[in-house]
Amino acid sequence: WLVSEYIHPEEDFTAERRAAYSAHKALSRIEMSSILFFLGILAAVAALESVVAAYHADGQPIGLLMLLAEELNHAIPNVDIVVLIIGVLSAIIDNVPMVAAIMGMYPMDQFPVDSKLWQFVAYSAGTGGSMLIIGSAAGVAAMGMERIDFIWYLRKISWLALLGFLAGALTFLVWYPLVHG
Repeated sequence: WLVSEYIHPEEDFTAERRAAYSAHKALSRIEMSSILFFLGILAAVAALESVVAAYHADGQPIGLLMLLAEELNHAIPNVDIVVLIIGVLSAIIDNVPMVAAIMGMYPMDQFPVDSKLWQFVAYSAGTGGSMLIIGSAAGVAAMGMERIDFIWYLRKISWLALLGFLAGALTFLVWYPLVHG
């Protein structure tokens, strides 16, 4: 915004037009309740990550989210299916805290950056979050700013988002081994 305050793309950039593109005008459109909502969710995820739920045999504490990951891996040994379930859950639970929770569940030494898991999590949580309007940051913001009704979205858009989610997931699962050997 600092750049937009001082660099103007047009020569006839009047003071009136400058005010419409100012940082003050952009910041006035921020919905503080949405920002506080996401800060609260991230704080709750951090708290869940910090809660000691059990101990390893060597006495090391296991956080609640790590314990959940271990239990999920025992119940559903296929990580791809777990990620698909997480994608569907991100339609109910916002995808930002869902991804934050997943980051606490799967250690980076086992699943390095840019591994298949993280790419599929990014796809699943991001796209799965669009199945319901409450499942994404953009959806929550759109509900507030554009007055989009939850039931309208559920009837008109959710089934399309579900089809897109499943088609994209299938494409990713078929494509990834072909490209990455």
